[in-house]
Amino acid sequence: MNVLAIGAHYDDIELGAGGSLARHVAEGDNVYMLVVTHSGYTSSDGTIIRDKETALQEGQNAARVLGVADDKLLSLGYETKNVCYNAELIEKIDFIINKHNIDLVYTHWVHDVHQDHSAIGKATLNAARHSSKILMYRSNWYKSKEVFNGNFFVDISDFIETKISSILAHESECDRRGPGWATFVENQNRTSGIEMGVQYAEAFELIKWLI
Repeated sequence: MNVLAIGAHYDDIELGAGGSLARHVAEGDNVYMLVVTHSGYTSSDGTIIRDKETALQEGQNAARVLGVADDKLLSLGYETKNVCYNAELIEKIDFIINKHNIDLVYTHWVHDVHQDHSAIGKATLNAARHSSKILMYRSNWYKSKEVFNGNFFVDISDFIETKISSILAHESECDRRGPGWATFVENQNRTSGIEMGVQYAEAFELIKWLI
């Protein structure tokens, strides 16, 4: 199976679907990661918080932890915090899906409060309209007006350590956010696991799944 995980920034995919991707790799699936932005960004006064070279290096390190090769970590190079839901983005995602004959798409939840995330989620639903399997994930802890409907679960009990290691590979973001960042994600996955009767699970909102 050819799998594509789409994220706005280097770290989003690992946070939302890292365990599932590690499982796909272990099961022999062909896994691609598409990061839409270069992921460097500044504060409102122009102070650099993370430069794009650091973001790329950390993204490559994290992908390697998950077992995804450098040539399968793709980027569209958009400016961080400036991703717009439009025909251009839809067509670029559509091109990647068709080029790699993708069977399963993971993408951002369309109601995420980060503008890059929601724009990419919406664009993916258009671009992947012919795909037979689409799952949406959450990759931050911010509240939204809508409620994330986690109704599809993947058992990642054997891959939770790999997932957490991939998050910790984003050293600059870990330093900025503190140790609670990875702990929050691990606790979320533990809670989802309890709900499903396993140790750890990732929850997704199902768009469609053809068997």
